[in-house]
Amino acid sequence: MPRNALVVFTGISGSGKSSLAFGTLFAESQRRYLDSVSPYARRLIDQVGEPDVDAIDGLPPAVALQQQRGAPSTRSSVGSVTTISNGLRMLYSRAGEYPSGQQILYADAFSPNTPEGACPRCHGIGRVFDVTEKLLVPDDTKTIRERAIAAWPPAWGGQNLRDILVSLGHDIDTPWKDLPKESRDWILFTDETPVEPVYAGFNPDETRIARARNLTPSYMGTFSSAQRYVLHSFATTQSHRTKKRVSQFMQISECPDCEGKKLKRESLSVKFAGLDIGELSQLTLSDLAARLRDAASAKPHAGDLHPEKAIVAQRIASDILARVEALTNLGLGYLSLERSTPTLSPGELQRLRLATQIRSQLFGVIYVLDEPSAGLHPADTQALLRALDELKGAGNSLFVVEHDDNVIRHADWIVDIGPDAGTHGGEVVYNGPLDGLREVKASHTGRYLFSPDVAADHTPRHPIGWLKLAGITRNNLNGLDVELPLGILTTVTGVSGSGKSSLVSQALVELVGEALGQQKPVEAPSGETELLERDLETATGGRIVDGMAHIRRLVTVDQKPIGRTPRSNLATYTGLFDHVRKLFAATQMAKARRYSVGRFSFNVAKGRCPNCEGAGLVSVELLFFPSVYTPCPVCQGQRYNAKTLEVTYRDKNIAEVLDLTVDAAHGFFTDEPAVLRALDALLQVGLGYLRLGQPATELSGGETQRIKLATELQRAQRSDTLYVLDEPTTGLHPADVTLLMAQLNGLVDAGNSVIMVEHNMLVARNSDWVIDVGPGAGKKGGAIVAQGPPMVVAKSKTSRTAPFLFPSRKLEHRPII
Repeated sequence: MPRNALVVFTGISGSGKSSLAFGTLFAESQRRYLDSVSPYARRLIDQVGEPDVDAIDGLPPAVALQQQRGAPSTRSSVGSVTTISNGLRMLYSRAGEYPSGQQILYADAFSPNTPEGACPRCHGIGRVFDVTEKLLVPDDTKTIRERAIAAWPPAWGGQNLRDILVSLGHDIDTPWKDLPKESRDWILFTDETPVEPVYAGFNPDETRIARARNLTPSYMGTFSSAQRYVLHSFATTQSHRTKKRVSQFMQISECPDCEGKKLKRESLSVKFAGLDIGELSQLTLSDLAARLRDAASAKPHAGDLHPEKAIVAQRIASDILARVEALTNLGLGYLSLERSTPTLSPGELQRLRLATQIRSQLFGVIYVLDEPSAGLHPADTQALLRALDELKGAGNSLFVVEHDDNVIRHADWIVDIGPDAGTHGGEVVYNGPLDGLREVKASHTGRYLFSPDVAADHTPRHPIGWLKLAGITRNNLNGLDVELPLGILTTVTGVSGSGKSSLVSQALVELVGEALGQQKPVEAPSGETELLERDLETATGGRIVDGMAHIRRLVTVDQKPIGRTPRSNLATYTGLFDHVRKLFAATQMAKARRYSVGRFSFNVAKGRCPNCEGAGLVSVELLFFPSVYTPCPVCQGQRYNAKTLEVTYRDKNIAEVLDLTVDAAHGFFTDEPAVLRALDALLQVGLGYLRLGQPATELSGGETQRIKLATELQRAQRSDTLYVLDEPTTGLHPADVTLLMAQLNGLVDAGNSVIMVEHNMLVARNSDWVIDVGPGAGKKGGAIVAQGPPMVVAKSKTSRTAPFLFPSRKLEHRPII
């Protein structure tokens, strides 16, 4: 592979591209660099595993920019990731307009993450957690004995607290609303934790007599108010069920002291360009750049009392402006500095880091990127390519794993991995300039890039009806009226941040779900971060005017993980593992030993390995080397105990079956229709390379969404279902996109409607209907720019999607529907 070039690694999903680029090239570069670092310093660096490679020659230092979720903290923001917030704090400290008589503040006073700057009430998060009487006691006609205090624990825990109140002399048989306010407030909100004797089974009169006679109590109980119980349980419990239960009694509101700006009043009294730092951080990056341009070009005036202040403002503002413009050039102008990183997509986070690297002006480095175009509209991809060219022009090499044809065609060198996925891949199919790929018959990428486009022959279906939405208000959508076609396959397009997901994945899903009476599943927040994220979600305004007669069911296929731990995997989520375990339980040996179906679950004690408790791995701490997960020495990574592994089905034990890929399992279970149904569905969405036991934590967002779609496909099909998808082709090779489209078209042919958000033009031009949202991002978006069959939308003069729908064709102008 050449250096100082843009090298793109291509190949179908699961062929081994990332294993070569990240697991081998980057990993070896990092290993060589870390060999020169002190052992103590190595402990502080997040290290990837050591690659299994014989030799790599001419490998420079490498920087990896991978697809990963945002930092799990609401204190991490766009401003902190890009370091722009550091510059802003210095700007306010040195060049801000202070109230008369106020002392100059250090830069730390403008950070919500320091004691000097954080608002004392909300501790710098801009929100406060509260519980109210109405939340804690939803029905005030009940008595305490009748469990009026719903927030208290069920079963014995709640009974214990009620018994303690009896010991304290409180009336638990009078309706809550009739109790004195002083008593109600103490029971709900006191921080006191008195320890009192409890006489189990005694009524109030018997308890009074027992206390008066100093009888020995059943036990001594500690009282906890409802507020203290809720807040303490949420903060400390390891139980997902308890966390989910108590979170419903918590209310999050904007901090009244700092008005959600996270800082002390003294810090917020300092202004720059007429705004405090909280207000400036709430602006979109595009608006922020406009505010800073005047300051960046300002010169000190002759009569200035403090000319040095103007010079400082000009220099700091110029530096911040350069950083902000690097982000807006990558299509991120719709973000604000205060936007928390957990709410960013992996693609957005990667582009933030890419902009930071462009500013770093390093040279002689290899940048390894993981699908940087993911989540990007083709118009924004052009800006991405300019950024990559800038890094290359500075004397760097770029190794990019990509599926996007615009990036592939822009490359200097192609490394095509395959020919297929999983065990059928892992070979270098082609290594050279793009044109040479045309002659490689085994390359799926070559066939896609150089074959004639069949979309021109696609005849769009006609809608059977229309779902009419009116007055939609959500994020940047303001009073939007839109008609969505039903009975066909619709793609909603638009630049990043234009309002596509706000319309489809949020407003449409919520309104249709509400009309059908479908309860939106609410997952328990796993901590303060998730609870705050949920609070930051804005409410949807608007209504459905017409069209629900054609919709009897709603299915949302999103990219949320199918499980939070490695114990959740492909086989368990799709349900095929239930059938597999039944097959093992039905074998002669299992029957003779009286093994039930549960024996073959690695989550059940009787069948799993006692050493690793069914995880298959154990962690080994190596001090200044990265912690290593090694196969369990007892079960050799197979998860089960020896007795369970003695049982075989067609000469394979349960662990060996879990290690099969979907492709291999399809051949293994040829006579088992129940298992084949799930495997067929997975193959139909291009997931044949995944292992049955592949942990949920190893799956990408695109793979997760396709697993959910496959789970839906194996169910008995019903008509009049609305399927909503959000960028289902993320991480998919065009060959796999074709497979996915076949399944979605099958759903439509069965009498259903499919509406999906997509940036992939292969999907858009093969759809029946395209709705383009925009024209720009953020405040410049939120409108329907064009809609109609793909060929019609491609003729729009105002749509930023239009030029990319059929780029090889010149289209005459026609009116837009």
